[in-house]
Parts: sequence; C-alpha cells; structure tokens
Amino acid sequence: MSLLHTAAELAQEAATYTAAEAKANAGASSAGYAYGLAAIGPGIGIGYLVGQAVTAMARQPESAGMVRTTMFLGIAFTEALALIGFVVFILLKFV
Repeated sequence: MSLLHTAAELAQEAATYTAAEAKANAGASSAGYAYGLAAIGPGIGIGYLVGQAVTAMARQPESAGMVRTTMFLGIAFTEALALIGFVVFILLKFV
C-alpha cells in the first residue's frame, strides 16, 4: 500500500469508518490540536521572559541573582500552563 492516496481513496476509507472509529479519530485530532495550541502560549511566554531577564541582567549586573531567581519562578509558572494543556490533551484523548 503506498503512502500517497488520492482524494477518492481517502473518501472511500472515510466512508467505511464506524461511528465509534470516527469519534475516536475526531477526538485524537482535536486533542492534538488542543495540545498544540496549549504549547504555543507558554513557548512564547518563556521566550519573552528569558529575553527580558537577559536584558535586565545586562543593564544591571549587580541584580542578576534576584532577576535570575524571579526568571526561574516565572518559567515554572508559565510551564505549568503547558502541563495543564497536556492534561486536557490526555482527558480529551482517553475520555
């Protein structure tokens, strides 16, 4: 079986799915989409946070320790959002 299918072959395969298989396929694709969206926000947030922390440390090197500690706390809280998104992904996938 080749990896490339025509539109007609894909439509024929989709027509042979049972309702349960169609629901499982829709759940898997929507769960993957939800986790992808949930990972974008924290990724942007952590990138912005680290960039601003590096700028702050470059401007005031004497406060680098405090800025670094605050940065790691911010990263932890932002990463918690990605973990919540992963939990939602698991719930959508298996429930």
